[in-house]
Amino acid sequence: MIKVALMGHGVVGSGVAQLLEEKTESLAQKAGEPLYCAKILDLRDFPQTPYADRFTKRVEDILEDSSIRIVVEAMGGLHPAYEYVKACLGQGKSVVTSNKELVAEKGAQLLALAKEKNVNFFFEASVGGGIPIIRPMHLCLAANRIDEIDGILNGTTNFILTKMIQDHMEFSDALALAQQLGYAEKNPDADVDGIDACRKICILASLAFGKHVYPKEVYTEGIRGITLEDVSYAQRAGYAVKLIGKAKRLPNGKNEVLVSPAWVPFSNQLSRVDDVFNGVLLRADATGDVMFYGKGAGKLPTASAVVADIVHIAKSSQTSQSLTWKDSNADTVAPLSEYRHAFYYRLRGAVSQEKIAEGWGMVQNLDRPGRPTDEVAFVTGVLSEQQAIECERRMGKDVQILGKIRLLG
Repeated sequence: MIKVALMGHGVVGSGVAQLLEEKTESLAQKAGEPLYCAKILDLRDFPQTPYADRFTKRVEDILEDSSIRIVVEAMGGLHPAYEYVKACLGQGKSVVTSNKELVAEKGAQLLALAKEKNVNFFFEASVGGGIPIIRPMHLCLAANRIDEIDGILNGTTNFILTKMIQDHMEFSDALALAQQLGYAEKNPDADVDGIDACRKICILASLAFGKHVYPKEVYTEGIRGITLEDVSYAQRAGYAVKLIGKAKRLPNGKNEVLVSPAWVPFSNQLSRVDDVFNGVLLRADATGDVMFYGKGAGKLPTASAVVADIVHIAKSSQTSQSLTWKDSNADTVAPLSEYRHAFYYRLRGAVSQEKIAEGWGMVQNLDRPGRPTDEVAFVTGVLSEQQAIECERRMGKDVQILGKIRLLG
């Protein structure tokens, strides 16, 4: 029997406990021996659960129990999760987490400690919920060099944008609906401002490129500024508006990593990822494009990924050598000014085609039903971020920039 402890009995933690209780026989067969949830750390009491007698409010009850081999961290946040996970690894216990903030900020240190202690630190559920993505990247695609990652990594923002595209709902109404359905928190900042997607692309980029990418290095822009006008122009031009986390190798040895809204062409599979679903497109040198798709959150989908990691650890005799990356000095990401994209612009004011051509060069003019006479929209050629800013400055104070969105190339 392999004893497992849970730290946190919220949405994910309770889902893990449920699966361990309900799927005892099948999990024992897959793991090679029974998995038993021996202790659950939480400040609250859950007397109605069938495992109510296993709760504790003392982390020491887990740390000091030498019979506990695997610990699941499902508390969320950075502190005290980091201190607890570090202590568990230090005691020779493997740890599984769904905590994207923890992995994005402290992954390199915790992976190094796990290897030092010959245990494992696994986090499949931290990106994409129930979608297998971490293990395929470091095992199934081991023969590949991953050159680019484009991902719809947040189900809440994808739901909001889907409602704006398909039902022509304003952003505020779509957000309210997402909150009503339980997809968005009362405070939705982490989702709509791109923070959640940033943490996830940091994890994927760190694994793909081998050096830790910290969230503070990554330009992050959310979807609050997206309007129905932007959506209408995109649809008529053959694009869908999505919040994209992007990581790409650059020739200079650094990486382009950012989170921002993007126009995704209908020819790209990501344009058809709708509702609360996530999608990740990897571009690798041997396999070419590989697409991962599924529900990126939810109690049981996320718990499923956690339990899969538990089973993997149960069958392992030593630390994983392939799930790793090196720490960095927060110098792995190139400056935003060097990134190159085509851009969509929506302007208002006294702006002529000659003035646009002087600023941006050749552009593709756009139209939409009900376009005001003083509104101009177009798509540029490929420019650096710095060039785009210089073009904007040349327009002068009489021209208002109503919308600006990158195109996914």
